[in-house]
Amino acid sequence: MKQLVVCDEVHHWIESNAGVYVWETLDRNVQKTAGAGSRLIETTNAYNPNENSIAQRTHEAVQLGAGRILYDCVEATGDVDFSDRAAVEAAVREAYGDSHWVDVAGIADAIQDPRTAAAVAFRFYLNRIQENADGWMSRDIWSACLFEDDPIMPGDQIAVGFDGSLRGDATGICGVRLRDGKLFVLHLQENPRDPNQPEWEVDVLAVEAAVQDAFRTYRVEWMYADPPYWQESIGRWALEYGDDRVFEYWTNKPTRMVQATERFHSAAAVQDLSHDGDWRLTRHVLNAVTREVPQGTLITKSSPRSKKKIDLAVCAILAYEARADAIADGRLKIKRRRVVGF
Repeated sequence: MKQLVVCDEVHHWIESNAGVYVWETLDRNVQKTAGAGSRLIETTNAYNPNENSIAQRTHEAVQLGAGRILYDCVEATGDVDFSDRAAVEAAVREAYGDSHWVDVAGIADAIQDPRTAAAVAFRFYLNRIQENADGWMSRDIWSACLFEDDPIMPGDQIAVGFDGSLRGDATGICGVRLRDGKLFVLHLQENPRDPNQPEWEVDVLAVEAAVQDAFRTYRVEWMYADPPYWQESIGRWALEYGDDRVFEYWTNKPTRMVQATERFHSAAAVQDLSHDGDWRLTRHVLNAVTREVPQGTLITKSSPRSKKKIDLAVCAILAYEARADAIADGRLKIKRRRVVGF
């Protein structure tokens, strides 16, 4: 029996909403009767490269040379200055090709509407697959949080966030001062991706030393640590520094992590947090892109194979969450300067 299956907007067909399972079932049925003329059609906007959607899988299959797939896509090319009306309209015409019925002026209005995020403009109006289109933190927001005065000092009350790996990803530790939410980097190790070091691993002793130095130098009131690969170390830190100060925080629990991510971003937007300008933290924060899950928005790398690390961004989120819980627990003690009168 010949059949025609039309799968619309397959950039939304992802694992979390069972879209991948549905597509695989449909595709198997079509393949069984392809000789009789069965066909499957997919229509889509540009996909988010973080979601591994059906649109992405089909595109990557074509790139790898898969046969019996007719793939047709037109994207706006080159840099597009969204403040330049002529450039925006030219990009719209390029993206829509010979679709003469398209309202170019109306789409240009939508792109230039200040409520339209860059990610939406690129993906849904210009049909461009772009890694950084779904950036989590804008450079303007992060730059506005820079506060170089009042540096973190030994003895300051801080909270700490730890995100560790052993080989592939980076391992980092961030601190944040309790009294004002100022972030700083305590430790970072990144895989150098050096062909001469194919067996590179995290220096575990250096991590242990960094944690020890943090507790010796500052008054660490609360530490959240992501457990994978490091549960034994985290348990030991809890014994050494207090199980009322060191806690596991599983970042793979989406509901809790979505809430923490949103609180951090909201705090940055209104400058309720700050940072000292450390380029490593800035790089990781700006590398992060958004990933939608049923519970809300998480951050991730721009693609599974991306070399742009975001681990310090995760550390900063955990540290800021640890700060909130430490304050809620009544641990913030502000030293008052002694006033001497004459």
